[in-house]
Amino acid sequence: MKTERISLIVGGLVAVLAAVGTAAPWLAPGGVDWTVAGELLVVGTTALFTATALVWVVLTYVVGAGYEPPPPEYGPDEIQVRILTVDAESVVQSTVDSLPASFDEVHVVAETDIDVAGASVHAVPGDFDCDAVRKGRAIEWARRTLETDREYVLYLDEDSLLESFDGLPGSDVVQLRERPRRTDSLFSYLADVYRMGVQIEQRAFARLSIPLFAWGGGIAVRREVEEAVTWDRETLVEDTAFVWAAAQERDDFAFDLATATCANEAPPSLTEILQQRRRWAAGNLDAATALPAHYQLLTRVRNYAWALSPVVTVVAVPLSVLGVGLVAGGLFALASLGLGALTAFWYLRGVVYYGRDKFSWALAVPLAPVVTVVHSMGTVAGILDPPRDFRVTKKAGK
Repeated sequence: MKTERISLIVGGLVAVLAAVGTAAPWLAPGGVDWTVAGELLVVGTTALFTATALVWVVLTYVVGAGYEPPPPEYGPDEIQVRILTVDAESVVQSTVDSLPASFDEVHVVAETDIDVAGASVHAVPGDFDCDAVRKGRAIEWARRTLETDREYVLYLDEDSLLESFDGLPGSDVVQLRERPRRTDSLFSYLADVYRMGVQIEQRAFARLSIPLFAWGGGIAVRREVEEAVTWDRETLVEDTAFVWAAAQERDDFAFDLATATCANEAPPSLTEILQQRRRWAAGNLDAATALPAHYQLLTRVRNYAWALSPVVTVVAVPLSVLGVGLVAGGLFALASLGLGALTAFWYLRGVVYYGRDKFSWALAVPLAPVVTVVHSMGTVAGILDPPRDFRVTKKAGK
């Protein structure tokens, strides 16, 4: 992460000095043509994001082409549900209430005693010790403590309302889909709509030897696999770290998407979405050190490119539209406008993913440049100032 941190700091300084050198050249340090330096920074960022976008296109429309979730093989009678929380009693109650009645083995794993109807509640003892921390520690305690003879354990976040469920395919890990619902912040919600458009790349993950990430708010793990791999590792992204470990440790590892969908909460404020994305970025970059070299490179470059993506939408695209000539001339204009169109596509694809009753949100597509900033600012923060501890995203209870 050190390389990314240094390059972001240097890039930020160059951008500031380029702006000063263009608007008030007498204030900028001499000896450097800061306008050219700024142009090179924008062109380089555009090239990096172009490469990342091309990888996304290949993953989504070549590797993932034609993917359909396997037919369900296991119903609720073969699944134990474990819902993770700190102490959000009312939020958890809504999640339990969303479960079909056919789920008859439901457990809530909390940090303190809470009262939840329709589930067995367990408080993780304060003296429980393991390598995992915070949420991972709670999951590891549950693995060691909550006995079950069910084939699968289904983990849900405290706010993951199960909208649909028709069973699980017989894979080692089954990823439920997510559909964040709006809470208090419009831009946080729009950023999650945008993320859903980008996240259609998940359909390619079943065909990769190692999935690129996992979403722990709705994930089912075969009990045999969980016992063999465990959650006992120090990480801020216990879900992705577990899947990466399982994929490398288990022969013939199988990962699939489910048709089931969870309606989780979009972060209720810009502060919360920044902290959430900050944890994701820092955790993924740290956990990636356990990946093979080519996967580690891909993961780190993708995170870095997403951190810089607003440079394309907020700077490069407007410059191209205004006809401002840069070092790469017509090629730069073509690339930046193509990326601008792809950014709008990701947002609109997210709207389509939500369904016909949300199509009116397509009218917000002119806000896509601002949405990319909201989506990426936490990634920048995670690279520049990685958190030292797991921070639970606040819930609005909506």
